Amino acid sequence: MAMPNPSSGTDGGRWQDTGVAGMVNEAMFTEAMLASYRRAIASVAAVSSDIRAAALRLAAIWRDGGRLIYAGAGSSGLAAAEDAAELPGTFGLDENRIAIVLPGGTTEPFRIDGAAEDDAAAGEQAVAELGDLTCDAVIAVSASGSTPFTVAAAAEARRRGAFVIAIAHRAGAPLLVGADAPILLESGEEALRGSTRLAAGAAQKAALGMLSSLMGFALGHIHQGLMVNLKADNAKLRERAHGIIATIADVSHAEAERALREASGEVKPAVLIASGVGSVSEAVTWLAAAGGRIDDALHRARSEPNERRTRGA
Repeated sequence: MAMPNPSSGTDGGRWQDTGVAGMVNEAMFTEAMLASYRRAIASVAAVSSDIRAAALRLAAIWRDGGRLIYAGAGSSGLAAAEDAAELPGTFGLDENRIAIVLPGGTTEPFRIDGAAEDDAAAGEQAVAELGDLTCDAVIAVSASGSTPFTVAAAAEARRRGAFVIAIAHRAGAPLLVGADAPILLESGEEALRGSTRLAAGAAQKAALGMLSSLMGFALGHIHQGLMVNLKADNAKLRERAHGIIATIADVSHAEAERALREASGEVKPAVLIASGVGSVSEAVTWLAAAGGRIDDALHRARSEPNERRTRGA
C-alpha cells in the first residue's frame, strides 16, 4: 500500500493545521520542533532587560536576608524546582532560605497530578504556611499563566508582602497581571500542541537559569564566568574548584589544591590565599570588605601593601 505524500494533499495539510507529528513525516516534525525551540530562545532574548531587572531585585532581597520561593505546577513546577535545587551547589546559597511550592509538596516531585493543579485553595494554603513574606521573593511559573494552584499561590504571596516574579506565555494572563515583575515569554505554538514541556519548557528553563545566574553574578558568586562560590562537596566538584582557583590565581593545580584545603573547601578565600593573601582570616576580611566580590577583594589586598609603603615614605 502506497504511503501518502506528507508534503502535499490532505495528510500534509492536516500536519500543517494541527502540528501532529511522526505519523506523517519525522523529518518535518524534527524541523518544526527545532523552529519552536528557536522561537523559545528568541522569546527569552526579547525580555532580557526584564529578566535582568528582576534578577537584581532578587540579589538585593537575598543580600538582605530574604528567602527565595519557587512556585509552579506540572512541567512548569518541575522546571522551577530544578532551578531551585541547583542553587546551593552552584552558588553556595543557604538551602534553608530556598523553598519550593508544588501541588502535593516536594515528597514526590516527579509525580504530576493534573487534578491538583486546579486546586487554588491548596496553592494559597501552601504559601500561607510560609508565614510572613515581606522580606522574600517568589518566582511563579505557569505556561498558560492561569493554572489555579500557581495563580493562587502567587496572589497569596503578594498579599503577604513578597516580591512576585511571574513567568508565563500568554499576554494578559492572571499570573502576569498580579505580579510585581511579569515576564512574558511569547514562545508561540508548540510543534506538539499542548505539550508545554517542549518549547515553553525550554523558554522557562532559560529564563529561570538567567534569573538565578544573574542573581548569582550580582552577589559576586560568578567571576570570569566561573562558579566561585560553588559547594565542593564531592570529588568532581573539588576538582572543578581546583581548576577555578588555578585559573584565577594563575597557580599550579597543586598550589590550588593546597589553598582550597587551607580554606576548608571555600573557593573564594582559597583564590585569595593562592594569590598571596597570608591567611584565611585575612582573606575573609578582604572578601567581607568587598561584598564577596573576588575582583574587588584582590584589588584591595594588593593595594594595601602599596598604600603602607606610600604612607611610610
